[in-house]
Amino acid sequence: MKEFKFRNKMAVPKIVKVVVSMGIVADKGKQEAIEQAQKALALITGQKPQVCAARKSISTFSLRVGDPIGLKVTLRGERRDSFLGKLLNVVLPQVRDFRGLSLKGFDNGGNYTLGLKENTVFPEIEYDKIDRSRGLEVTIVTSATDIEKAKRLMTLLGAPFEKNNS
Repeated sequence: MKEFKFRNKMAVPKIVKVVVSMGIVADKGKQEAIEQAQKALALITGQKPQVCAARKSISTFSLRVGDPIGLKVTLRGERRDSFLGKLLNVVLPQVRDFRGLSLKGFDNGGNYTLGLKENTVFPEIEYDKIDRSRGLEVTIVTSATDIEKAKRLMTLLGAPFEKNNS
């Protein structure tokens, strides 16, 4: 509160939710592969994922309206906190060639998005039991109004940002 001169404690930025999403367009038409991806995302987040369908038909990608193209999970409360703790303290340090989170992941609304190329960095995923490694995206939605406040909030939570980037 003192750092940003907030007069009301309700104005202090908080993490509202965490959205974890995974694209499954490559598995189009393969119901078993889609179910594998759902199981993996459910293991990672502790919550059943929602299937996102295509809203438009795109002939160049042979995509029709209603085809499953992604999975997403919205985490709030205790699940959000435990997932963030696991992400920042266990998963990110295990990522190969990890030099810190990029500051380019912030949007103007104070939210942060990061992508992981493999879901196998999560301890719940057993490499032998999955058909293939899939990437996923994590969006941390905050109540911060700008990038500076959101960055400070994430730093206080223990997010390891790159040192050479300002």
